[in-house]
Amino acid sequence: MGYSSLYIDKKYLVTGAAGFIGAGLSKRLLEEGCQVIGIDNINDYYDTNLKHERLKGLISNEKFTFVKADISDKVLLMDIFNEYKPNVVVNLAAQAGVRYSIDNPDVYIQSNVIGFFNILEACRAYPVDHLVYASSSSVYGSNKKVPFEESDAVDHPESLYAATKKSNELMAQTYSHLYNIPATGLRFFTVYGPMGRPDMAYFGFTQKYFNGESIKIFNNGDFHNDLYRDFTYIDDIVEGVVRILSNESKDPVPHKIYNIGNNNPEKLMVFIETLEKCLSRSLGREVVFKKIFEPIKPGDVPATYASTERLQEAVGFKPTTSIEKGLQKFTDWYVNYYDVK
Repeated sequence: MGYSSLYIDKKYLVTGAAGFIGAGLSKRLLEEGCQVIGIDNINDYYDTNLKHERLKGLISNEKFTFVKADISDKVLLMDIFNEYKPNVVVNLAAQAGVRYSIDNPDVYIQSNVIGFFNILEACRAYPVDHLVYASSSSVYGSNKKVPFEESDAVDHPESLYAATKKSNELMAQTYSHLYNIPATGLRFFTVYGPMGRPDMAYFGFTQKYFNGESIKIFNNGDFHNDLYRDFTYIDDIVEGVVRILSNESKDPVPHKIYNIGNNNPEKLMVFIETLEKCLSRSLGREVVFKKIFEPIKPGDVPATYASTERLQEAVGFKPTTSIEKGLQKFTDWYVNYYDVK
């Protein structure tokens, strides 16, 4: 199973357990022999069939308990903490998506701000050994200095989504300081892979290909000044989170922030070409997407690029999966799951 010194006598509460990262982490924790309480509200932001499919792989394990709940419901959340008394909480429940936040701001405040506040309050009322929560690379906004380091200023978010994630870090810092809650924020960089989120570009491009539709690329068709993204494969993300969970802090009241990214940004067009090649191999025939180039969308940033030195120093891990390998696993899964061969 690789590196692990997880504490299997502890109860792990994972919010967003039917989500992409939440399900992957829950699966890994169960494989390590841990007891997991999974919470999810199974909202319809994207195809709920995928969420149920992820859950299906978890609920067959006797050490997994699923509770359908919304973290923005404080009374229900407190009841869950009271009943299960988790030792470790991993908060991955959030309204995701940068562009969606421009048209639907209310759900971001409800889930990402009120929901996270409720998690902090629950950890205060029922003290935990460790709270790990999802932040995002989007907090770096349009910072010009790359790679992004955790010590960089993050005061200019480009979207409400980014602003809610920055607020999570501030709230966690405050609760950690006031109420002795050990907390760790993880800034994820563009996570992808099998069973991923259909609202992500690589997934949407693949769907559009099979629907005979053109894909929209928001880079002005400018190949010299293309968007760069630090794409991080799901297994690398899960491994990073597990190592953080295994790494009991020696500080009395720590609040720490780590990037989890590939430390190897790719041009958007290179990523798309690689996706075409991988899909071609999965199907056994040449795949070329029909492309429409449009201006960069509000809220998008020119580049994401993670410095991973702090994570490496703390837990001895750096993501290593190349986009060729990761996208091949995704396209193989997609062709099989949707039976499109």
